[in-house]
Amino acid sequence: MKKYCSLFIVAVAFTCFMSCTETATENAATSDKDSVMFDLSKARSWVESDNQKFVEEFKKGDSNALAAHYAPDAMLMMPNSEPMRGTEIAAGWGQAIRMGAKELKVTTVDLIGNADLLAETGAFEVYGDNNKLLDKGKYVVIWKPADGGWKIYRDIGNSNMPMPPQKK
Repeated sequence: MKKYCSLFIVAVAFTCFMSCTETATENAATSDKDSVMFDLSKARSWVESDNQKFVEEFKKGDSNALAAHYAPDAMLMMPNSEPMRGTEIAAGWGQAIRMGAKELKVTTVDLIGNADLLAETGAFEVYGDNNKLLDKGKYVVIWKPADGGWKIYRDIGNSNMPMPPQKK
């Protein structure tokens, strides 16, 4: 009887060990499969294409179209203003356009991330009438997957230009 009990315990232990090993192997395979399925170069192409649409809509002065690039829970953090969310994002871009911004150029410098989030760093230039440079600087945009593509989740930029001198 003791012999059968020992054999039973060994069999149960072996079964448990094998099931844990299979689960770990399945998890590793799933993890590898997820990383193989995500293609950062395709994500970069998508982001750059979306940025081009953004630039075109900016040139048209369409702040509602600009706001459509943002996720519902997004935050836009422009210089010298409080963070904007939701419908405030369209108003923020509308204000920039009304202040004389006519054209926007953006250049993606770096894009890192995975299937859950992307972090884009880049440079921007803003032009007004007669192609006058109004501002240039850098930005960070966090993208998240939505609607079969990517939406802006966080957007922050700041100027490289010196602050205007203080009036005395």
